[in-house]
Amino acid sequence: MSGWRAEGMRRRGLLAGALLPAARLARAEAFPARPVRILVPYGPGGSSDIVARILAQRAGELSGQGFPVENRGGGATVPGTQAVATAAPDGYTIGTADNALALNPSLLAGKLPYDTERDLGFLGLAVTSPALLLAHPGAAARSVDEVLAEAARRPGLGLSHGGIGAPTHLAVVQLQLATGREITPIGYRGGGPQLAALVAGETPYGFAALSSALGHVQGGRLRALAVTGAARTPLLPEVPSMAEAGLPAVDVLGEWGFILPAGVPATVVERLHALLLAPAREPALRARLESQGYSVVASGPEDYAAQVRREIAFWRGVAEKAGIKAE
Repeated sequence: MSGWRAEGMRRRGLLAGALLPAARLARAEAFPARPVRILVPYGPGGSSDIVARILAQRAGELSGQGFPVENRGGGATVPGTQAVATAAPDGYTIGTADNALALNPSLLAGKLPYDTERDLGFLGLAVTSPALLLAHPGAAARSVDEVLAEAARRPGLGLSHGGIGAPTHLAVVQLQLATGREITPIGYRGGGPQLAALVAGETPYGFAALSSALGHVQGGRLRALAVTGAARTPLLPEVPSMAEAGLPAVDVLGEWGFILPAGVPATVVERLHALLLAPAREPALRARLESQGYSVVASGPEDYAAQVRREIAFWRGVAEKAGIKAE
Protein backbone atom coordinates (compact mmCIF):
# COMPACT_ATOMS: atom_id res chain seq x y z
CA MET A 1 0.00 0.00 0.00
CA SER A 2 1.36 3.41 -0.89
CA GLY A 3 2.38 5.81 1.82
CA TRP A 4 -0.28 8.37 1.05
CA ARG A 5 -3.05 5.76 1.15
CA ALA A 6 -1.82 4.42 4.48
CA GLU A 7 -1.66 7.94 5.87
CA GLY A 8 -5.18 8.65 4.58
CA MET A 9 -6.54 5.53 6.27
CA ARG A 10 -4.76 6.43 9.49
CA ARG A 11 -6.28 9.92 9.48
CA ARG A 12 -9.76 8.57 8.75
CA GLY A 13 -9.34 6.13 11.65
CA LEU A 14 -8.30 8.93 13.96
CA LEU A 15 -11.23 11.06 12.81
CA ALA A 16 -13.69 8.22 13.34
CA GLY A 17 -12.27 7.59 16.80
CA ALA A 18 -12.61 11.26 17.66
CA LEU A 19 -16.21 11.34 16.45
CA LEU A 20 -17.36 8.27 18.39
CA PRO A 21 -17.60 10.01 21.80
CA ALA A 22 -19.46 12.89 20.18
CA ALA A 23 -21.87 10.46 18.54
CA ARG A 24 -22.51 8.69 21.83
CA LEU A 25 -23.08 12.04 23.54
CA ALA A 26 -25.55 13.07 20.85
CA ARG A 27 -27.49 9.82 21.25
CA ALA A 28 -27.57 10.26 25.03
CA GLU A 29 -28.82 13.83 24.74
CA ALA A 30 -31.50 12.67 22.28
CA PHE A 31 -32.84 10.31 24.95
CA PRO A 32 -35.70 10.11 25.70
CA ALA A 33 -37.43 10.23 22.33
CA ARG A 34 -40.71 9.05 23.87
CA PRO A 35 -42.23 8.82 27.38
CA VAL A 36 -40.38 6.87 30.08
CA ARG A 37 -42.60 4.72 32.32
CA ILE A 38 -41.88 4.69 36.05
CA LEU A 39 -43.33 1.60 37.74
CA VAL A 40 -44.08 2.02 41.46
CA PRO A 41 -44.55 -1.35 43.23
CA TYR A 42 -47.08 0.13 45.68
CA GLY A 43 -50.48 1.77 45.52
CA PRO A 44 -50.91 5.54 45.23
CA GLY A 45 -50.25 7.92 48.09
CA GLY A 46 -47.23 6.36 49.80
CA SER A 47 -43.67 7.60 49.80
CA SER A 48 -42.60 5.58 46.73
CA ASP A 49 -45.42 7.20 44.79
CA ILE A 50 -44.75 10.69 46.16
CA VAL A 51 -41.03 10.58 45.36
CA ALA A 52 -41.62 9.21 41.88
CA ARG A 53 -44.15 11.91 40.98
CA ILE A 54 -42.10 14.81 42.32
CA LEU A 55 -38.95 13.77 40.46
CA ALA A 56 -40.86 12.68 37.33
CA GLN A 57 -42.35 16.14 37.02
CA ARG A 58 -38.90 17.75 36.95
CA ALA A 59 -37.54 15.12 34.55
CA GLY A 60 -40.37 15.91 32.18
CA GLU A 61 -39.63 19.62 32.36
CA LEU A 62 -35.96 19.03 31.58
CA SER A 63 -36.45 16.50 28.77
CA GLY A 64 -39.68 17.62 27.13
CA GLN A 65 -40.99 14.05 27.44
CA GLY A 66 -43.48 12.57 29.86
CA PHE A 67 -42.43 10.35 32.76
CA PRO A 68 -45.79 8.71 33.60
CA VAL A 69 -46.02 6.90 36.93
CA GLU A 70 -47.81 3.54 37.02
CA ASN A 71 -48.74 1.93 40.35
CA ARG A 72 -48.27 -1.86 40.53
CA GLY A 73 -49.04 -2.51 44.20
CA GLY A 74 -49.16 -5.82 46.03
CA GLY A 75 -47.17 -9.03 46.20
CA ALA A 76 -44.44 -7.64 48.49
CA THR A 77 -43.36 -5.38 45.58
CA VAL A 78 -42.43 -8.45 43.49
CA PRO A 79 -44.83 -8.01 40.52
CA GLY A 80 -43.85 -4.37 40.03
CA THR A 81 -40.14 -5.09 40.36
CA GLN A 82 -40.38 -8.10 38.04
CA ALA A 83 -41.99 -5.90 35.40
CA VAL A 84 -38.88 -3.72 35.52
CA ALA A 85 -36.46 -6.67 35.50
CA THR A 86 -38.09 -8.19 32.40
CA ALA A 87 -38.56 -4.93 30.45
CA ALA A 88 -36.49 -4.12 27.38
CA PRO A 89 -33.11 -2.69 28.47
CA ASP A 90 -33.60 0.55 26.55
CA GLY A 91 -34.27 2.91 29.45
CA TYR A 92 -37.95 3.45 28.65
CA THR A 93 -39.19 1.36 31.60
CA ILE A 94 -37.72 2.00 35.02
CA GLY A 95 -39.00 1.61 38.57
CA THR A 96 -38.80 2.79 42.13
CA ALA A 97 -37.45 0.66 44.96
CA ASP A 98 -37.39 0.91 48.72
CA ASN A 99 -35.99 -1.28 51.50
CA ALA A 100 -38.00 -4.27 50.25
CA LEU A 101 -35.54 -4.59 47.37
CA ALA A 102 -32.86 -5.76 49.81
CA LEU A 103 -35.17 -7.83 52.03
CA ASN A 104 -36.96 -9.86 49.35
CA PRO A 105 -33.96 -12.03 48.37
CA SER A 106 -34.05 -13.60 51.86
CA LEU A 107 -37.79 -13.26 52.44
CA LEU A 108 -38.58 -15.11 49.21
CA ALA A 109 -35.45 -17.22 48.89
CA GLY A 110 -35.92 -19.71 46.07
CA LYS A 111 -39.23 -18.14 45.04
CA LEU A 112 -38.20 -14.72 43.76
CA PRO A 113 -38.77 -14.69 39.98
CA TYR A 114 -35.69 -12.58 39.31
CA ASP A 115 -32.17 -12.24 40.68
CA THR A 116 -31.96 -8.80 42.30
CA GLU A 117 -28.25 -8.33 41.64
CA ARG A 118 -28.11 -9.96 38.20
CA ASP A 119 -31.38 -8.91 36.54
CA LEU A 120 -31.63 -5.31 37.73
CA GLY A 121 -29.61 -2.17 37.18
CA PHE A 122 -29.36 0.55 39.82
CA LEU A 123 -29.84 4.20 38.93
CA GLY A 124 -29.37 5.79 42.33
CA LEU A 125 -30.76 6.32 45.82
CA ALA A 126 -32.92 9.43 45.68
CA VAL A 127 -34.03 10.20 49.25
CA THR A 128 -34.36 8.81 52.76
CA SER A 129 -36.87 9.44 55.55
CA PRO A 130 -37.45 8.05 59.05
CA ALA A 131 -40.71 6.43 60.14
CA LEU A 132 -43.26 7.58 62.68
CA LEU A 133 -45.04 5.44 65.24
CA LEU A 134 -48.61 6.68 64.89
CA ALA A 135 -51.84 6.37 66.83
CA HIS A 136 -55.41 6.99 65.78
CA PRO A 137 -56.82 9.91 67.86
CA GLY A 138 -59.22 7.49 69.50
CA ALA A 139 -56.49 5.08 70.59
CA ALA A 140 -55.66 4.85 74.28
CA ALA A 141 -51.86 5.17 74.13
CA ARG A 142 -50.17 8.55 74.03
CA SER A 143 -46.55 7.36 74.25
CA VAL A 144 -44.35 4.45 73.23
CA ASP A 145 -44.41 3.14 76.80
CA GLU A 146 -48.21 3.13 76.76
CA VAL A 147 -48.29 1.22 73.46
CA LEU A 148 -45.98 -1.40 74.93
CA ALA A 149 -48.04 -1.60 78.11
CA GLU A 150 -51.16 -2.16 76.01
CA ALA A 151 -49.33 -4.86 74.01
CA ALA A 152 -48.43 -6.57 77.31
CA ARG A 153 -52.08 -6.57 78.36
CA ARG A 154 -53.31 -7.56 74.90
CA PRO A 155 -50.86 -9.98 73.25
CA GLY A 156 -51.15 -9.80 69.47
CA LEU A 157 -51.90 -6.07 69.42
CA GLY A 158 -51.95 -5.00 65.78
CA LEU A 159 -49.53 -2.47 64.27
CA SER A 160 -50.08 -1.58 60.63
CA HIS A 161 -47.39 -1.06 58.00
CA GLY A 162 -47.12 -0.38 54.28
CA GLY A 163 -46.41 -3.93 53.12
CA ILE A 164 -44.00 -6.81 53.53
CA GLY A 165 -40.42 -5.56 53.31
CA ALA A 166 -41.40 -1.88 53.35
CA PRO A 167 -39.44 0.36 55.73
CA THR A 168 -42.48 0.58 58.00
CA HIS A 169 -42.71 -3.22 58.18
CA LEU A 170 -39.07 -3.35 59.20
CA ALA A 171 -39.82 -0.81 61.95
CA VAL A 172 -42.51 -3.13 63.34
CA VAL A 173 -40.00 -6.00 63.27
CA GLN A 174 -37.38 -3.90 65.06
CA LEU A 175 -39.94 -3.01 67.74
CA GLN A 176 -40.76 -6.70 68.23
CA LEU A 177 -37.09 -7.65 68.51
CA ALA A 178 -36.24 -4.77 70.86
CA THR A 179 -39.13 -5.35 73.28
CA GLY A 180 -40.08 -9.01 72.98
CA ARG A 181 -43.73 -7.97 72.82
CA GLU A 182 -46.20 -10.14 70.91
CA ILE A 183 -47.24 -7.71 68.18
CA THR A 184 -49.19 -8.60 65.04
CA PRO A 185 -47.92 -6.80 61.90
CA ILE A 186 -50.85 -5.79 59.67
CA GLY A 187 -49.70 -5.15 56.12
CA TYR A 188 -51.30 -3.07 53.37
CA ARG A 189 -50.58 -2.63 49.66
CA GLY A 190 -48.56 0.53 50.23
CA GLY A 191 -48.31 3.49 52.55
CA GLY A 192 -51.27 5.29 50.98
CA PRO A 193 -53.86 2.57 51.69
CA GLN A 194 -52.31 1.95 55.09
CA LEU A 195 -52.63 5.60 56.15
CA ALA A 196 -56.20 5.76 54.89
CA ALA A 197 -57.04 2.73 57.05
CA LEU A 198 -55.23 4.16 60.06
CA VAL A 199 -57.07 7.48 59.74
CA ALA A 200 -60.35 5.54 59.46
CA GLY A 201 -59.57 3.69 62.69
CA GLU A 202 -59.25 0.20 61.18
CA THR A 203 -56.12 -0.26 63.30
CA PRO A 204 -55.23 1.82 66.39
CA TYR A 205 -51.48 2.00 65.77
CA GLY A 206 -48.98 1.76 62.94
CA PHE A 207 -45.66 2.84 61.52
CA ALA A 208 -45.66 5.12 58.47
CA ALA A 209 -43.02 7.16 56.70
CA LEU A 210 -42.63 10.67 58.07
CA SER A 211 -42.89 12.00 54.53
CA SER A 212 -46.32 10.48 53.82
CA ALA A 213 -47.79 10.82 57.34
CA LEU A 214 -46.72 14.42 58.04
CA GLY A 215 -49.89 16.05 56.72
CA HIS A 216 -52.14 13.73 58.73
CA VAL A 217 -50.22 14.52 61.92
CA GLN A 218 -50.23 18.26 61.30
CA GLY A 219 -53.95 18.09 60.50
CA GLY A 220 -54.78 16.25 63.73
CA ARG A 221 -56.01 13.11 61.94
CA LEU A 222 -53.23 11.01 63.49
CA ARG A 223 -51.07 11.34 66.60
CA ALA A 224 -47.30 10.86 66.33
CA LEU A 225 -45.79 9.02 69.29
CA ALA A 226 -42.15 8.70 68.18
CA VAL A 227 -39.80 8.96 65.21
CA THR A 228 -37.36 6.15 64.41
CA GLY A 229 -33.68 6.74 65.07
CA ALA A 230 -31.63 8.78 67.50
CA ALA A 231 -32.77 12.31 66.69
CA ARG A 232 -36.02 14.21 66.58
CA THR A 233 -37.19 15.66 63.28
CA PRO A 234 -37.34 19.46 62.95
CA LEU A 235 -40.67 19.06 61.16
CA LEU A 236 -42.24 17.66 64.36
CA PRO A 237 -39.90 18.90 67.11
CA GLU A 238 -42.28 17.92 69.92
CA VAL A 239 -42.21 14.21 68.94
CA PRO A 240 -39.52 12.19 70.76
CA SER A 241 -37.12 9.85 69.01
CA MET A 242 -37.18 6.11 69.59
CA ALA A 243 -33.78 6.45 71.27
CA GLU A 244 -35.30 8.92 73.75
CA ALA A 245 -38.07 6.38 74.37
CA GLY A 246 -35.42 3.84 75.34
CA LEU A 247 -35.47 1.92 72.05
CA PRO A 248 -32.38 3.00 70.06
CA ALA A 249 -32.51 -0.24 68.02
CA VAL A 250 -35.74 0.92 66.38
CA ASP A 251 -33.85 3.03 63.89
CA VAL A 252 -35.01 2.00 60.42
CA LEU A 253 -34.54 4.64 57.75
CA GLY A 254 -36.74 4.49 54.69
CA GLU A 255 -34.84 4.53 51.39
CA TRP A 256 -36.29 5.31 47.97
CA GLY A 257 -34.32 4.89 44.78
CA PHE A 258 -34.69 4.06 41.11
CA ILE A 259 -33.96 0.77 39.36
CA LEU A 260 -33.95 -0.34 35.73
CA PRO A 261 -33.43 -3.53 33.75
CA ALA A 262 -29.89 -4.88 33.61
CA GLY A 263 -28.09 -4.05 30.40
CA VAL A 264 -29.29 -0.49 29.78
CA PRO A 265 -26.50 1.34 27.88
CA ALA A 266 -24.26 3.43 30.10
CA THR A 267 -25.03 6.64 28.18
CA VAL A 268 -28.76 6.14 28.79
CA VAL A 269 -28.14 5.44 32.48
CA GLU A 270 -26.16 8.67 32.73
CA ARG A 271 -28.93 10.59 30.99
CA LEU A 272 -31.62 9.14 33.25
CA HIS A 273 -29.57 10.01 36.31
CA ALA A 274 -29.16 13.57 35.05
CA LEU A 275 -32.93 13.86 34.56
CA LEU A 276 -34.27 12.07 37.64
CA LEU A 277 -31.64 12.03 40.40
CA ALA A 278 -29.33 15.01 39.93
CA PRO A 279 -32.19 17.60 39.93
CA ALA A 280 -33.03 16.58 43.51
CA ARG A 281 -29.99 18.65 44.51
CA GLU A 282 -31.40 21.80 42.91
CA PRO A 283 -32.25 24.28 45.71
CA ALA A 284 -35.95 24.57 44.90
CA LEU A 285 -36.52 20.84 44.48
CA ARG A 286 -34.39 20.00 47.53
CA ALA A 287 -36.44 22.43 49.62
CA ARG A 288 -39.68 20.87 48.37
CA LEU A 289 -38.51 17.37 49.27
CA GLU A 290 -37.16 18.40 52.67
CA SER A 291 -40.42 20.17 53.52
CA GLN A 292 -42.13 16.80 53.13
CA GLY A 293 -39.72 14.97 55.41
CA TYR A 294 -37.15 13.62 52.96
CA SER A 295 -33.37 13.94 53.07
CA VAL A 296 -31.85 14.17 49.60
CA VAL A 297 -29.11 11.69 48.69
CA ALA A 298 -29.12 11.48 44.86
CA SER A 299 -26.34 8.90 44.80
CA GLY A 300 -24.88 7.39 41.65
CA PRO A 301 -25.44 3.93 40.13
CA GLU A 302 -22.29 2.31 41.54
CA ASP A 303 -22.88 3.59 45.07
CA TYR A 304 -26.50 2.48 45.03
CA ALA A 305 -25.62 -0.98 43.70
CA ALA A 306 -23.02 -1.43 46.44
CA GLN A 307 -25.49 -0.27 49.09
CA VAL A 308 -28.14 -2.76 47.91
CA ARG A 309 -25.61 -5.60 48.08
CA ARG A 310 -24.63 -4.66 51.65
CA GLU A 311 -28.24 -4.43 52.76
CA ILE A 312 -29.19 -7.76 51.19
CA ALA A 313 -26.60 -9.39 53.47
CA PHE A 314 -27.70 -7.37 56.51
CA TRP A 315 -31.43 -8.00 56.20
CA ARG A 316 -30.88 -11.70 55.53
CA GLY A 317 -29.64 -11.95 59.12
CA VAL A 318 -32.54 -9.88 60.46
CA ALA A 319 -35.13 -11.90 58.54
CA GLU A 320 -33.74 -15.16 59.87
CA LYS A 321 -33.69 -13.89 63.46
CA ALA A 322 -37.21 -12.42 63.31
CA GLY A 323 -38.73 -15.22 61.25
CA ILE A 324 -40.16 -12.76 58.73
CA LYS A 325 -42.26 -14.56 56.13
CA ALA A 326 -44.35 -13.39 53.20
CA GLU A 327 -47.99 -12.99 54.09
